[in-house]
Amino acid sequence: MRITPTSPTSPTSPTSPTPRTSAVSPTFRRKLLSVTAVSVFSAALLTGATATTAVAQADPALTEAAPGTTAERLIVGYKSGAEEARSNKAASADATAKAEETGERLDFERRLGTGAALVGLDEDTTRAGVADVIAEYEADPQVAYVVPDRLNKPLATPNDTEYGKQWDLFEATAGMNVPGAWDVATGSGVTVAVIDTGYVSHSDLAANIVGGYDFISDATVAGDGNGRDSNPADPGDWTAAGECQAGDPASGSSWHGTHVAGTIAAVTDNGKGVAGIAHGAKVSPLRVLGKCGGYDSDIIDAITWASGGTVSGVPANPNVAKVINMSLGGGGSCTTATQNAINAAVNRGTTVVVAAGNSNANAANYSPASCANVISVAATNRSGARSYYSNYGTVVDIAAPGGETRTTTANGIYSTLNSGSQAPGAESYAFYQGTSMAAPHIAGLAALMKSANTALTPAQIESAIKTNARALPGACSGGCGAGLADAAKTVRAVSGGGSTGGTTYSSGTAVSIPDAGTAIESPITVSGRGGTAPSTLQVGVDITHTYRGDLVVDLVAPDGSAYRLKSASSSDSADDVVATYTVNASTETADGTWKLRVQDVYARDTGRLNGWKLTF
Repeated sequence: MRITPTSPTSPTSPTSPTPRTSAVSPTFRRKLLSVTAVSVFSAALLTGATATTAVAQADPALTEAAPGTTAERLIVGYKSGAEEARSNKAASADATAKAEETGERLDFERRLGTGAALVGLDEDTTRAGVADVIAEYEADPQVAYVVPDRLNKPLATPNDTEYGKQWDLFEATAGMNVPGAWDVATGSGVTVAVIDTGYVSHSDLAANIVGGYDFISDATVAGDGNGRDSNPADPGDWTAAGECQAGDPASGSSWHGTHVAGTIAAVTDNGKGVAGIAHGAKVSPLRVLGKCGGYDSDIIDAITWASGGTVSGVPANPNVAKVINMSLGGGGSCTTATQNAINAAVNRGTTVVVAAGNSNANAANYSPASCANVISVAATNRSGARSYYSNYGTVVDIAAPGGETRTTTANGIYSTLNSGSQAPGAESYAFYQGTSMAAPHIAGLAALMKSANTALTPAQIESAIKTNARALPGACSGGCGAGLADAAKTVRAVSGGGSTGGTTYSSGTAVSIPDAGTAIESPITVSGRGGTAPSTLQVGVDITHTYRGDLVVDLVAPDGSAYRLKSASSSDSADDVVATYTVNASTETADGTWKLRVQDVYARDTGRLNGWKLTF
């Protein structure tokens, strides 16, 4: 079967609870009485269990300098008429007085330019201690505000000059929320094989290119004067009128593989061009598409070699890929030959990402989109609806931005290219559209995930991408899989980064899930927290299952209230559930026994709950 790139129409133009008290000392009584005046932002809860104890629970936003890091300094703003607002000596004396009240060590450090006082805390101060100090300051009628001296970090917004054109990465409506993943992973240590037209030299990509191979065995298709060799350079895939098929118009070179590679791993923060989704990853270009397309046989060998398999006559691959991107396709369902190659690659630990196709048709009738063990990707436009050309259907796993340039070129996907109409010319950038452009978004995401958690299997990567997707902002007639991929949410889920920075309680006890049987429950006991659970309670789940659509997963609170984390779906055929869910549990008492309930509601497939965790 002849395979072609999947890029149609590719333009070349570039409230706090009431405190309960018992007999307490005057010092603690002051603190308890002050709570009623504490702002809603501190959300302090104080309980006097005995004559000598009190516990403060404050909003992490006011007790932390950064997620998980207890504040070591506070910024205190005094009201304009307060002596402490004018006198450093008075501000220092006030810090000393509040230290005596709370039992914590406080030091006035300096006056800020705004007139606020910077107050240092002892480095051993606990979060509860910080909460006590905050409550003490907020109870003072002379204090206008008190906030932590937060630790800031550089934001992961790159300085690439054309980054503003990459709406697909960052726009709130239909972008893939990529920048939010970059503080966790950049793809470092992962190689992505781009099985495509090869690579034409580009300074915004070159530093992330590693050795690949030219797998085109037919010299005519190759267009470079020979057959297979170790040079994956793209000489251009232009064709004359009628060269491929009678009636076909002449076409210029697409430089398709270079555009795909740029989306995945363009060099980032280099003051030029575009940003790559997994800019810390490397790309290995494997050339299988030339004049008029490419053959299954060459693609099968490229899949095999990319994943570390052996191909006769081809040296061993020194850059084995953990992710393969195939932005290509042809008519007809997946053949046994192609499926076998994909299965072998996945068994070696390589995730295979493919484009769903651009025929506005059921992807079940196209290959490799219809193959099993792949992540099949549909394309969305800038409003988050299925792009008019994108294939659809039950074989589609996920959607990602693919662009739509028919009305406005800038609504396409902007990436690295070349200006040559036939042979290579000057390097350039351009907007393209297609499921060819959507697939590398997911390949880049897979590289980020693998970088964040090297133990992830291809099945776990697919499962996590689907579990952490969000509903499409627009319509998708025919089905676009689990929804629009969310890079930040997915990467944080697999890296454990879904944490709020609070305490984590976990269970590593494995429990078998009976096939089409009764629900199983796994308990976690939480104690010593007091108060209610957060509105952003994180629930991390690790389930092995051969058909995840069979599963219903609930979080059960100590009072028996159930929160649905995952519903069953007969169309969700992927393996495993590896995800972090966010639950608004603010009406639930934090302390007590929480349970994860899992039930297999359909027959024929089995699974196991490997473990789960709660992060407050």
